[in-house]
Amino acid sequence: MKKATETEIAAALAGLPRWSRDGGFLVRSLKFADFPAAFAFMARVALLAEKLDHHPDWSNSFNRVEIRLQSHDAGGLTQCDLRMAREIEAIIESGAASAPGAAG
Repeated sequence: MKKATETEIAAALAGLPRWSRDGGFLVRSLKFADFPAAFAFMARVALLAEKLDHHPDWSNSFNRVEIRLQSHDAGGLTQCDLRMAREIEAIIESGAASAPGAAG
């Protein structure tokens, strides 16, 4: 899998204002109303990850979810990560799983 270029990453981030870059990762922090809402969101993303065969690094603490995307086999960001971020945003924007606001 080929790494995305800096231009491709910058263009993707321009359309993903709540995502940021942390080294070789795309990162998004979310805060939900409660634990069930956070877990429901994670379940939706898990189904997406299986469909795309691309799985996020993430953590959950009560009503917070931290998502970190990177293609480990490529050693950086690829088109798969950029697509995954866009698809996750679509889940959030659709209002699925009690759409959260951004944390921080």
